[in-house]
Amino acid sequence: MSSTSTKEVVVRTHRRTAALVLGTAVLALLTPAPAGADDGGLPTVTPVGETPALHDDEAGGNSDADDPAIWRNAADPDRSLVIATAKEGGLRVYDLDARLVQSLPAPRPPAEDDAPGRYNNVDLVTGLRTSTGRADVAVVSDRGNDRLRIYRIDPSKPGGPLTDITDPATAPVFSTGQAEINDQRTAYGLATWQDKSTGRSYALVSRRERTRLALVELKPTASGTVTYRHVRTLDLPASFRLPNGTTWSPCAEPGELPQVEGMVVDPATGTLYAGQEDIGIWRIRADLTGKPVLVDKVREYGVPGVYDEETEECSAGADPGYGGDRLSADVEGLTLLQESDGDGYLLASSQGDDTFALYDREVSEDNEYEGGFRVGAASATLDGAQECDGAAVLNAPLGSRYPSGLLVVQDGHETPDVPDGEGGTRTATGFKFVDLGDVVDAADL
Repeated sequence: MSSTSTKEVVVRTHRRTAALVLGTAVLALLTPAPAGADDGGLPTVTPVGETPALHDDEAGGNSDADDPAIWRNAADPDRSLVIATAKEGGLRVYDLDARLVQSLPAPRPPAEDDAPGRYNNVDLVTGLRTSTGRADVAVVSDRGNDRLRIYRIDPSKPGGPLTDITDPATAPVFSTGQAEINDQRTAYGLATWQDKSTGRSYALVSRRERTRLALVELKPTASGTVTYRHVRTLDLPASFRLPNGTTWSPCAEPGELPQVEGMVVDPATGTLYAGQEDIGIWRIRADLTGKPVLVDKVREYGVPGVYDEETEECSAGADPGYGGDRLSADVEGLTLLQESDGDGYLLASSQGDDTFALYDREVSEDNEYEGGFRVGAASATLDGAQECDGAAVLNAPLGSRYPSGLLVVQDGHETPDVPDGEGGTRTATGFKFVDLGDVVDAADL
C-alpha cells in the first residue's frame, strides 16, 4: 500500500524482499516498463493529466494519495468531479482538469494520545434517501477512527461541493472502544451497494490486518444526517490447503492476517469482488451470504516465507507453483468497467508489478481473464502509475474532456522527485487521469 507510516513501510519492504528472492522472472516483473513498451505482452497507455503531488510529511499535512471515485454531473458532465482520499490529509476533490476544487480535513483525534482521522477508501451512492430528500453522497472509510463518514455532493456549490452529513453518534465499525481503535485494526477497504430488490443502500467494509468484511446499511436520521447499522460480517480464510497437502499462510508480521482493501460491487448482480492483498480476488454475494469463490490468485500464492523480527522482513522459500499468472501482490484497486449492454470488465491493480488486469464481468464466464495494461509515462514531467493502490473507472461521457469516459489511478511514486532540503527527497503520491478510450483501444476491449 502507499501509506508511509513506519509499520507500513516495513510491511511493503518485506513483501518486496520476498518477491525479489523468488527469482529473476519475478524481478523482471517488478521493473516498470517505459512508455510505449510491450512488456510481457501488455500494452502501455499514458495519462493525460495528474493531480498536484501530495506529500506525506508535516509540511504536506501528512497527505498520502490512496483511493479515488468519479462522480458524474448528469446536468453538466464537464463539471464532473473526482473525489479522492489522502489518508491523514483527509479528502480531496478535483475537477476533470485534475485541479484541486476542495480539501476537507480528516477529524482530529478525540484526545492527544489517540489516533487521528485517516481516510482510506471512498465510494459513491447515487440518490441516497435522507430526511431532506435524495442526495448523491461520497462514503469514506476513516481508518483512524474506525468509522464511516458521509459527504453530500452539491454541484450548486462549485467551490465546496462536499458537505459532511455524518451523524455524530455513529459507532465504530469493528472496535469496542477507543483503546481498540488506537490499535488500528479498523475500517479499511470500502465499497457501496444499492440492493435493487429493496432500494436500500449499504457499505461493505474490510478490517485492517484481519480477514473480516462487514455489511452496514446506511440510514437517514430525522436531523438530516446519515448513520449506519450493522447487518452481518464474514471472515475470509487466513490459511489455505495446498495441492501438496500442506497448509499455507502468507508471511506477515506476527499477529497480522491477510487483509482485504480493494473492493467493488457489480450492481447488476449484487456481486462483491474483494481483493485479499496477498491471496487474490474473491467473488462473494454482496449481502455476505453464500460461499466465497477465489477468482484468481496472486503469483506469490503458496510461497513459504519466514519473518525475521530483527530485519523486519520476510525471506521467501522456493515457489511451489500454485500461484496465478496475472497478479503480483498486493492485489489492489478493484473497479468495474460497465458497458451499456450488460457486458464489461472487472479491473484490478497488480501492485507488485505495476500492471492492471482485466476480467470478464460475467459470472457465467467465471470472470475469465481478458488481458491487461500498464500506465506509463507520457513525458519527463507526466509519469505513469507505480505501486497503484486505488482505481476508479467510469464508462460514460464526461463532456468535452473525456467523451469516452475516464480511468483514475493512484500513483504511489509521483515523479519527478522533490528535494526535502536535507539532501533527500519528499515522499510524493498523486492520481493519474487516463482517457478510457485509450484503454479500450490499447487493451482491445
